[in-house]
Amino acid sequence: MNENTNNVHEYMQSLGQHATAAAREMSKASTATKNAVLQDLAARIIEQQTSLVEANGLDLEAGRAKGLDAALLDRLELTHARIQSMAEGLVQIASLQDPVGEISNMASRPSGIQVGQMRVPLGVIGIIYESRPNVTADAAGLCLKSGNAVILRGGSEAIHSNQAIGALIQQALKQAGLPETAVQVVAITDRQAVHELLTMDQHVSVIVPRGGKGLIKRVTADATIPVIKHLDGNCHVYIDEQADYDKAIAIAVNAKTHRYGVCNAMETLLIHESLATTLLPKLAQCFAQHEVELRGCERVCAILKQVLVATNDDWYEEYLAPVLAIKVVDNIDQAIDHIEMYGSHHTDVIVTENFSNAQKFLREVDSSSVMVNASSRFADGFEYGLGAEIGISTDKIHARGPVGLIGLTSQKYIVFGDGTIRE
Repeated sequence: MNENTNNVHEYMQSLGQHATAAAREMSKASTATKNAVLQDLAARIIEQQTSLVEANGLDLEAGRAKGLDAALLDRLELTHARIQSMAEGLVQIASLQDPVGEISNMASRPSGIQVGQMRVPLGVIGIIYESRPNVTADAAGLCLKSGNAVILRGGSEAIHSNQAIGALIQQALKQAGLPETAVQVVAITDRQAVHELLTMDQHVSVIVPRGGKGLIKRVTADATIPVIKHLDGNCHVYIDEQADYDKAIAIAVNAKTHRYGVCNAMETLLIHESLATTLLPKLAQCFAQHEVELRGCERVCAILKQVLVATNDDWYEEYLAPVLAIKVVDNIDQAIDHIEMYGSHHTDVIVTENFSNAQKFLREVDSSSVMVNASSRFADGFEYGLGAEIGISTDKIHARGPVGLIGLTSQKYIVFGDGTIRE
């Protein structure tokens, strides 16, 4: 542990200075070298499974003593299967195309110069996250492959697990001849360290929060550095008047019940009035099998007598639980208006066989992912072919949607001339 840990400000500044220096080296690292680090780290994680589980056991023991609930303890636990998954994720990142140095949009200008763009790393990335120790490996892997340095501040409940994984990452970096400080795990649990990280403008290029709404709100409010984030995952599925019944049922049930506590789960189902009487009872039966509580508008309640009446707050709610709000709409425009008013711009779906309606939905719904005839659960970096993701962004500047390697880079203009001067 750094000798300055008793002085949070000095300690964090030290991390920032080391990260800034390491970022310069990482930006010059070859694809082969970066891939070697990821492959080596994956092997070390498998080899050190026992020690990782032991470190994680200290966190679990402390968590139980603090009274953490079962869900938090589950997210905190590193099973052998999860450790294997961490290693596999790193191998997958190594197999992805390296975006750094890519040149695009080259064009000749009348002046004789050629102008294009080159993709470059962001620099130093600060990541603040909770509970899941696997984020330490996933985030580090993505940052390394995209040529960045990273400062990782995990939750205090996972301090032993994160430090153990961080040590393996630094061993792999050293083995490849890269600076160990390209990945630094904050070794202190003092919350002041988070504030320091959020205001280290001179060292940190961007902040990525991974966690609940409270964490993300706090990070967004306090940061003096750009933040890549999404606040809510209030996702919608709209069943259009020209939807295929079987597709509609399969997509709606999967979008809601595949997993509840994830940001890309459906929280509100919108259904065209022409289908409501026929389709809602079938959907209700399917959701009953999964013990999903339904809350509906007046028209829904008139068809499904057992459904609770939805309040206005329900349309805004990200339940992250087996609860679903349902509304009958007059037409596609009303569905789009509802999504615009209550949605979180995360992921929204239309189920339809009408090409024009599908195109209208794609054009007019202002979300980071808009889908036709597919479950919202596909809004995920791995499913999009990005490998692991650093998170999902609902912002419109720089990165939007699942943020993978491309989202951890920027572009600079490059110009070629031949002694060319401006007249």
